[in-house]
Amino acid sequence: MINLTPGIQVSRYTILREIGEGGMQKVYLAMDNILSRHVALKTPKNKSAEKRFHRSAILASRVNHPNVAKTLDYFIDDEGREFLTEEFIDGVDLDKAILDTYSSVDPYLTAKIFHNLAKALSASHHVDVIHRDLKPSNIMVGGGINATEIKITDFGISKMAGDEIDEAARNGQDSISSSQTAIGALPYMAPEIIQSQGKVSKPTDIWALGAMMFRILTGKYPFGIGYMAIPNILSGTHVPYPDFIFSNRQYAPLANEIIKLIEDCLKLEPSERPTADELVMRCGELCYPVSTRVFGVIGDTRVKYGFIRVPHLPNVFFHYDSVYGQKPFTNEKVIFSKHRGGGHDRAHPVVKAKK
Repeated sequence: MINLTPGIQVSRYTILREIGEGGMQKVYLAMDNILSRHVALKTPKNKSAEKRFHRSAILASRVNHPNVAKTLDYFIDDEGREFLTEEFIDGVDLDKAILDTYSSVDPYLTAKIFHNLAKALSASHHVDVIHRDLKPSNIMVGGGINATEIKITDFGISKMAGDEIDEAARNGQDSISSSQTAIGALPYMAPEIIQSQGKVSKPTDIWALGAMMFRILTGKYPFGIGYMAIPNILSGTHVPYPDFIFSNRQYAPLANEIIKLIEDCLKLEPSERPTADELVMRCGELCYPVSTRVFGVIGDTRVKYGFIRVPHLPNVFFHYDSVYGQKPFTNEKVIFSKHRGGGHDRAHPVVKAKK
């Protein structure tokens, strides 16, 4: 395994710091000394990954879309070590940016994320590139709570992860349970992979997208985690949707439309799932705002309304009908969009933030 320290020169790149590590690779922030830009420099962690690294880089370089982290370069240095460089996204993964920040993700933001990821898959599927390992850790988000930049990453390394998952599937469910790569992918793994029925196909990515969107909308893994998820995946039996999704009339119509999309993505028969192009079209028909969001703290409250405190700004009025999910109490942190109103600006949506 290659370990690089800050300041080391690798070809035209200077290592700045390590920024990530997964089962298949290490990732470093590096400076491209020719083009004067930051890149994510990736290197395989083991011999098994090395065998597939070049092939994966070629595959990933075919995808060019604003919602996909672009593969920039592949090279072997003088010591025979393999490297891949990818567009650097100044952000964090989907778990950290959204799921670890919002107590509940409202349908507006869910629809925005769904739409962007569908467009990314549409672009990759047009050039016959299948991700195979879609999960929140492979989605990078820039712009924090506003998710102004959403990009699928690791199209290169995912082929290697997919090969390991395929091998585990061929060896049976016990092998899946013992593979760390497979375990990480399991909550979003399509039933045909577990059953090892034929090759991975584009509908495999669609299932994974549906499973991810289920978790974003509900906060729950649709089929559970670990090997206990396997029978639920094979039967298509997911956990119920929480009541709060339907309890607010301002959010329920959009939530119901998103649920229809999720349910179609999670069809057991791959041929019955929508294509990425169909998802892009259907997501485009959803009506969702993209207003800037900020943090605030609940201040004075009454029975049906209250005010949100924002540092250095006037208080913002909110009605409890605009709250999605858990009801926030005085001095609790919230995330909201601010709209011009008479007297005080008004907040909508309002979502409780995680501590």
